[in-house]
Amino acid sequence: LGLLYQEYRDKSTRQEIETRRLQDSQTDPEESSPSEEAPSEAEPTSTTENKAPPQISLLRNSNSRFNLWQDLPEIRSSGVLSILQPDEIKLQEAMFELVTSEASYYKSLNLLVSHFMENERMKKILHQSEAHILFSNVLDVMAVSERFLLDLEQRVEENIVISDVCDIVYQHTVNHFSVYITYVSNQTYQERAYKQLLQDKPAFRELISQLELDPKCKGLSFSSFLILPFQRITRLKLLVQNILKKVEEKSDRETTALDAHKELETVVKACNEGVRKMSRTEQMISIQKKLEFKIKSVPIISHSRWLLKQGELQQMNGPKTSRTLRTKKLFREIYLFLFNDLLVICRQIPGDKYQVFDSAPRGLLRVEELEDQGQSLANVFILRLLENADDREASYMLKASSQSEMKRWMISLAPNRRTKFVSFTSRLVDCPQIQCVHPYVAQQPDELSLELADVLNILDKTDDGWIFGERLHDQERGWFPSSMGEEILNPKIRAQNLKECFRVHKSDDSQRRKLGSRNRQ
Repeated sequence: LGLLYQEYRDKSTRQEIETRRLQDSQTDPEESSPSEEAPSEAEPTSTTENKAPPQISLLRNSNSRFNLWQDLPEIRSSGVLSILQPDEIKLQEAMFELVTSEASYYKSLNLLVSHFMENERMKKILHQSEAHILFSNVLDVMAVSERFLLDLEQRVEENIVISDVCDIVYQHTVNHFSVYITYVSNQTYQERAYKQLLQDKPAFRELISQLELDPKCKGLSFSSFLILPFQRITRLKLLVQNILKKVEEKSDRETTALDAHKELETVVKACNEGVRKMSRTEQMISIQKKLEFKIKSVPIISHSRWLLKQGELQQMNGPKTSRTLRTKKLFREIYLFLFNDLLVICRQIPGDKYQVFDSAPRGLLRVEELEDQGQSLANVFILRLLENADDREASYMLKASSQSEMKRWMISLAPNRRTKFVSFTSRLVDCPQIQCVHPYVAQQPDELSLELADVLNILDKTDDGWIFGERLHDQERGWFPSSMGEEILNPKIRAQNLKECFRVHKSDDSQRRKLGSRNRQ
């Protein structure tokens, strides 16, 4: 609890990575519990009901180190470790982490407010409207965290063995966590305002540098504090998932965990949608201004349309492109804008403009890879428009700059096309998996941002170092460099990961049926 949330979160995820590495190197996953000691004597758990163990005043001790529940002196001295079953100890650890991480998160929020937002020089430098955009409703977020933490603390102090925390998570998510949607939806404005202030106000830039150097910040940047609420609401969902994997099946605790997870998932999705909405609208307006239609004009801007991928490809020239005459054909540049429901094919013209010469609904696109066609046709694929702008079928032979770029285009153009490896949603016994050991920020719309310890199924991979993956905890799909992760080699661990994933999502059968064909966006 002496750790700021950024430190706590980093240490926790790295510990998760190391635990999974150890599991992966062993034959039986149950053999590896490096931080969870099995009790020396196993007795029925019902005996704990007759015991009156001491209370824990844990959260008031701000100097506590990064502890496990079973390492606490109160737990050690109570003798409870010799009473509880190993699975119950693991569950206690999972619930304890949710509580202590919220305490660490609240501490970091409090520092953001007291050290940065309420700094007297800061108040003088920033106009009221600038401060509002920069800090948004962080006071509301902190108040919600404080109320949440007090309820969690009260539950921990009721009994040395924590009864449950997911019922508290559920109540607070339903009644209070909408403040996160407001804060996160402001993220695009916030980032833009921060960059502008650094550029336009030397006094602000100097003050931020000074405040960041304060020992209280422990070398962490101001921006790392601003992004805390978004990181926390996402992490909270994962912590509940971790609890859900450990509770006994068909129990009351499983029911409350499923309910809490479902509500958190709704909030996280609303946060993500809030972030995307503004940037997507601005992007669509910008694209619309660049397009000139040689064919019948298609309205680009729509509240339900967004960009999936754009870029240059080489088109094989000639009125009748054929494989037999390929050596005589030349390639010329074309530019594609692929939206979630529409493909627009263009040629770039002077003035940063694009002349549209064909288009088709995304659902009427088909792709086919050319294999073993020689160097001149390396990374070439056929794109078929079942119904183009002239209401006819059309084919384009297109060449990408690399194997990964070709595969990325093919998967984006035809998302239901079978990948090299089948997704776990097909319920196969096994599927290649990878865990993230380096965080990654997506650079393109078809890429996937990764957090430390994320576990993904590998759906496809390329020879030039890219992986198309599907993250287990939310089924988000996208490309990322293979150097960001380590493949999970132990088939038992992979099977265990899939089993846990199905359990987390079992409360929504309709969602499970849709997972296999669901678009990443």
